[in-house]
Amino acid sequence: MTRRRRIAIILILIADIGFMAWSAMAALLPEHLLGPGSKPILQAEYEGFTGLSWADLNSATPGIAHFTTVLFRMYGAYCTIFALLVVFITVTAFRRGERWAWWALLVSNTLAYGSAMVFDKVVNAIGAFEMTEYLGIAAIYVALAITAPFLAIRRTQMPRPLPD
Repeated sequence: MTRRRRIAIILILIADIGFMAWSAMAALLPEHLLGPGSKPILQAEYEGFTGLSWADLNSATPGIAHFTTVLFRMYGAYCTIFALLVVFITVTAFRRGERWAWWALLVSNTLAYGSAMVFDKVVNAIGAFEMTEYLGIAAIYVALAITAPFLAIRRTQMPRPLPD
């Protein structure tokens, strides 16, 4: 395994294990997951999107608040499963240098992080913690750029300069 691939694996694992930790927290304990303004994430998202109070929603229609919480928990569960699969691909096929794994990591991380970033923007809930999504996808793109399979062919075909 090359040095570039080792660095790439570390970067991808840091980003996607972080994504998995956030997702597991969203699935298991969303009321303790902080969003913008140090509010619980569901409260911050609801208030950012509607301009209304989460407490008012909870007291007026607790069923809707509970249903929203269940939906958010399911989102967290799906993201946890995604992250688990991506981590598995990273430590197996990507580690071995299989081309399909590089493409799978590019497409899946772009879709997962991209959808999370778009959601945060739509519900007007972008805070310090949400900025880690941008750092995570940047780390993954750097990792994939230094291991791009179509650039590896060029690197091996380029003539080496003659020693002085």
